Amino acid sequence: MHISHISPPFSPQQLLTILQKSTKNTHKKPIKQIHSHLTTNGYLLITSKWTNTLLYNALIHAYTTLSHPQTTLILFTHMVFHQAPPNKLTFPSLIKSSTSSLNQAKPNQTKPYTSKWGNWGRVCEYEVFRQSCVESTSWLIFGKTLHAQAIRRGLYDDPFVKTSLMSMYSCGCEIWSAREMFDELSQPCVVSCNAMLDGYVKNRDMGSAVSLFWDMNVRDVYSWTSVINGYAKSERFFEAIELFAKMMRDDDVSKGLVRPNEATFVSVLSSCASFDGVGGLFQGKQVHGFMIRNEYELSVYMGTALISFYGKRGCLEYAIRLFETMVIKEVCAWNALISILALNGREMQALEMFAKMKAGGWNPNEVTFVAVLSACARAKLVDLGLELFQSMSNGFNVEPMMEHYGCVVDMLGRAGLLKEAYQFVTSMPFKADATVLGALLGACRVDGDVELGNEVGKLLLEVQPYHCGSYVQLSSIYAGAEKWDNAATLREQMVDAGIEKIPAYSIIQT
Repeated sequence: MHISHISPPFSPQQLLTILQKSTKNTHKKPIKQIHSHLTTNGYLLITSKWTNTLLYNALIHAYTTLSHPQTTLILFTHMVFHQAPPNKLTFPSLIKSSTSSLNQAKPNQTKPYTSKWGNWGRVCEYEVFRQSCVESTSWLIFGKTLHAQAIRRGLYDDPFVKTSLMSMYSCGCEIWSAREMFDELSQPCVVSCNAMLDGYVKNRDMGSAVSLFWDMNVRDVYSWTSVINGYAKSERFFEAIELFAKMMRDDDVSKGLVRPNEATFVSVLSSCASFDGVGGLFQGKQVHGFMIRNEYELSVYMGTALISFYGKRGCLEYAIRLFETMVIKEVCAWNALISILALNGREMQALEMFAKMKAGGWNPNEVTFVAVLSACARAKLVDLGLELFQSMSNGFNVEPMMEHYGCVVDMLGRAGLLKEAYQFVTSMPFKADATVLGALLGACRVDGDVELGNEVGKLLLEVQPYHCGSYVQLSSIYAGAEKWDNAATLREQMVDAGIEKIPAYSIIQT
């Protein structure tokens, strides 16, 4: 929508309505045009304080949606300077904006003002900057300053402030400080317990998390989900599935007082998909059945989790049928379907789905290109793969990452183009990691290219000097070329470095 040449000019109320509609559609140009009209016509100065607050809140929310944290903070300082009092709708957008970009957010830009607007503003001051502090340990020093200010201003005993500070310390890798504050609570509520649980999970201290979880008198859905998610992220998939089963037998759940939510299902389904045991498929189907029986609306993320689950367990037809029945499809759902098709040997179908995705107006992201490049690698479609790789930055404004370079190296290696793959690695804008070099070394082993394998192996040993896999792959190349002396020397280097080969095992049961 273009408004610059419309006459007579819009009123502040009309501009507010247009701004709110533009924010929903995240249209960048209309938002900036409206901001310009509000400024040039003096509407941010001459209207009533109440209208000013509405206009500033709408602008702050709009720029937060556009991920412009610096602009939101500048607008907030202008808001206070122009005597437009912030209200409860002002601070949530500031909190979200503060967490979106630490490098652009300046802690002293809002701190002097928030405490002027009553207890809500004073408490929100700590939440705004607690959110900023948790994103980077370099901001932990500033967070400790806020902690001191909370004590000086008499806000330290406020449960909201104390819980926010606990989250800050736990996210700043000072979990012991968070625990000390938690122990100061005479009767910690479920919110404080959940904050402590979340801190333990983020610090990968599942023992303490589980101990606290079972000590809690009251557990809500966030308590259960936090521990299930912690198990899933720690690759303790059986424990995640087992805890979900216990959740289903819990009295509060059976009485309907606690209901699993979207995050619960996503965590347990990812565990069922990754669990090596024979029960993974059965348990995942049980979870899906529970969702159907209890009439859960299939959200985008729940649908995506189910597609990934069925695809990884080899039930492709179920996954495709689920995708087709989804009312709302987002990029993540397309990514899941394309990935599992490529994973299960249906590379051409994966590429067809990618074409349908683009034709439908969805813009592929980094994950999409990992999936389609993997499909090209498996199908040895070198020309198409290179074309897609080039189109990432040129056509879709997606900067290639290490995973994308690894897919291209794997593709060239599978096609037997080892020299081209090596040249591609040496021309990368950053140093190749072990995954990229390992893919090339594996291709050298398959083709028996000892000379190139030796070069790549040296690079890999520089990156992973203490990983047994690097030595084993290079040793296999020497052995395949009957260069027994080189293989023996490499094995001796492993022994001297104290590196032991990890024994293989099988989980096949009869």
